[in-house]
Amino acid sequence: MNATRPDPNAPPGELGDLLRYWRDVRGMSQLDLSLEAGVSQRQISFIESGRSVPGRETLLTLAQTLDVPLRERNALLLAAGYAPVYSEAPWNAAEMRSVIHALERVVRQHEPYPAIVMDRHWNVLMTNAAAPRFFGCFIDMAARGGPRNMLHLMFDPRGMRPFLDDWKTVARSLLQRVHRESVGHAVDAGTKRLLDELLVYPDVPRDWKTHHGPSATPTMPVIPLGFVRDGAVLRYFSMVTIVGAPQNVVAQELRLECLFPADDETEARHRQLLAAHSAQP
Repeated sequence: MNATRPDPNAPPGELGDLLRYWRDVRGMSQLDLSLEAGVSQRQISFIESGRSVPGRETLLTLAQTLDVPLRERNALLLAAGYAPVYSEAPWNAAEMRSVIHALERVVRQHEPYPAIVMDRHWNVLMTNAAAPRFFGCFIDMAARGGPRNMLHLMFDPRGMRPFLDDWKTVARSLLQRVHRESVGHAVDAGTKRLLDELLVYPDVPRDWKTHHGPSATPTMPVIPLGFVRDGAVLRYFSMVTIVGAPQNVVAQELRLECLFPADDETEARHRQLLAAHSAQP
């Protein structure tokens, strides 16, 4: 495929539909997009109606202005008849070596607290040693088949759900996070499928989209994730890290989540818990 000229065999109308979709997602009119991107409103109208195909640079400018995720930018290029420009090599490909080494260093340094690297759909790609040890204090992790998905682990009644304190609040906050942390703040087909699967689990709160948390005055700046063990609640909060200035599709979609104790009591109990678990035969 020629990288500089449109492919005449590209599906008619697909490019216009995609551009209109992203404009709608971002809440921008044709005029708004025109002013922000420096592309005439007339040209944008012609693209969306299928009357013209823009040059590659113009299309990339529109995608940049709309903050379209890299994977979907490739889809826009293909719809216009151009070759993709962003690599879709897997997360463990040779070109990702420097990023993977950095992630390995970070998760290792986060011991003895769990650190997990996930893809855009919360599938686990990498952990430090503390993560499976911690969750293994509650359930038999070896009995769960792969690929492992953190949200299914939390929602599954045979997983961590029986050990979660204040289940409905946690479930609401996790479902809201799926939307909030979606790549490009847009729910793709895979994320939609994941949400549908989570909502099949029993007793998942249906008001999660409109519920804004406890009505009482909050005592912490975040909603903690509480795990019940031996009658005590261990409370954690998480920090999520993404790769800056990505030029690879998968690099943009990687998310590193690190759990931290939310209070001194949890920090002490956490160390005791992992030490006791490691001492078991």
